[in-house]
Formats: sequence, structure tokens, C-alpha cells
Amino acid sequence: MLTLSNETLEVSFNHQGAEILSIYNKQTQLNYLWNGDPAYWPKTSPVLFPIIGGLKDTTYHYKGNSYQMGRHGFGRESVYEVTKQTENSITFTLVANEKTLSVYPFQFKFSVKHEILKNNIRVTYIVENSGDEDLLFSVGAHPAFKVPLVDGTTFSDYYLLFNETENAGKYPLSKDGLIEKNSIPFLINTNKLPLTKELFYNDALVFKELKSNSISIVSDKTTHGLKLVFDNFPFMGIWNFKDANFVCIEPWCGIADAIDTTQQLAEKEGINLLPIGETFQRTWSIEVF
Repeated sequence: MLTLSNETLEVSFNHQGAEILSIYNKQTQLNYLWNGDPAYWPKTSPVLFPIIGGLKDTTYHYKGNSYQMGRHGFGRESVYEVTKQTENSITFTLVANEKTLSVYPFQFKFSVKHEILKNNIRVTYIVENSGDEDLLFSVGAHPAFKVPLVDGTTFSDYYLLFNETENAGKYPLSKDGLIEKNSIPFLINTNKLPLTKELFYNDALVFKELKSNSISIVSDKTTHGLKLVFDNFPFMGIWNFKDANFVCIEPWCGIADAIDTTQQLAEKEGINLLPIGETFQRTWSIEVF
């Protein structure tokens, strides 16, 4: 386990998955991240790469070949190398290897940079195409935040606060975890989503048309909470493992297969194409208070 610390924050990380393990605020004496209780869900903040969500029949096709890959890809299970560390930042890097090439036939260098500044954590994904063909990939976040956050409050005392008034439908997931073709009305002229455990009994809430670039977890019963800021992430998932005390806010550059997918990687909705020698970069951040 590795740690970054300043006057306000102490944040710990794991080599496996380049995953944030805890976010502790020394001033509020609160840990804002889910504890990874394996009785519910053993993760805390997995990195999603090179796919997001599930593939139909766990399979995709590329240049006449078929490949199998599990939900959310191999990035969250891989062991990363620390390639740079300063007083306030740490960078983890994963490069293509024999194991990744067996399921994903691309040369890549994928780095996850974590930075802390006052009460903020910034996470930057850096994808580099080190191969001799276009690189096709998705990348995204899956942080799980502790709810209820403060003793004496309950899960349903909290709500999600969007920074824009939303009119956005949610896209249901099939029993196989594939995205249905049509959305159903959900956020209607509102910037607030009250949290209940039942909200997630049919899996994640998936959005494609959010206007907001930040979502906060707040309550009228405490001044403590957090704000997640995301720019240029076109898809969003919000999820809770049934009856667990956390909520995941998941900005994505990519999305699970649709029910009518061709399973061709180049035709996959939300796939990113990175030309030879170029670099793709996206950043999201968390402010805790």
C-alpha cells in the first residue's frame, strides 16, 4: 500500500489496479471511500480499461479474430508499476504484455496519475498508442463513496446534487448487463436525486445525456459530503451493490455493449480511436468537505 498525505488528506493506493483504497480527511476525521467489505463488494475505486461494462457473451471481434474479456476489462485486476512519485502525486503505469495481448491485441501504455491538493484528489488517465495501428479502447472510473458518511445519518438522508438542471432518461440494463436501445424518463427538470437502496435493485443507473460536469453527495442533516467533477466523460453510471452502504459515481469514456451490438470492437458504442503515436488524457477530481 502506498500513501499520499498533506495537511488535510491522507490517501492510500494499491499497486493492483492503481486503485484508491481510502480517502481520509484529517480535519473532518472522515473516510469518504467505501471500505471494500467483501460481504458486499470487495472493490473501492477500480479503474476501468480497456472496456467498460460487459461484452455480449464476453466476446468481441477485431480483424477477423474473436477475443474474450470480462466485465470492465483487465485494468482493475492488473498490477501496475509506480513510474513517478512526488510529495503530492503518484503515477501508476501498465504496458501491454503477453497476458494483455492474449485478450486485447494492441500495444499501449496506460498511466493513472493521482494528485492531492488541499482537500482535492485529481485522477488523470493517460493512454498512449505505442503500436503500429490505431488503438481502440474505453476508460473510466468506478469510485465507491461511503453512504451514510456521518454517524447518526442514514442512506436515505443523502441525495445526489447535479450542477445543472437535468432532463435525462436512464438506459436500462438487460439481465446480461447489456444496454437496452431506448431510455426511460428518469431525471425530469431537476438537479436532485434522493438516494434509496431500492433505486439500485435493478442494477446501475446509466446515462448518456447529462448536462452536468459535477455530481455531489450531500445531506440536509450534515455539512459534510463530497463533489466529483468530470469533464469530457460522455457517459455516467451510478450504482450500489444491493443494500450496501455506498454509492458509485462513475464517469466513463465508453459504455457496455448494447443489446443489438455487432460485437465488432471498431463499431462498439463509445469506443475511442487513438492514432499511432498519439496520447489520450482525461481527468476527474474529488473535493471532500
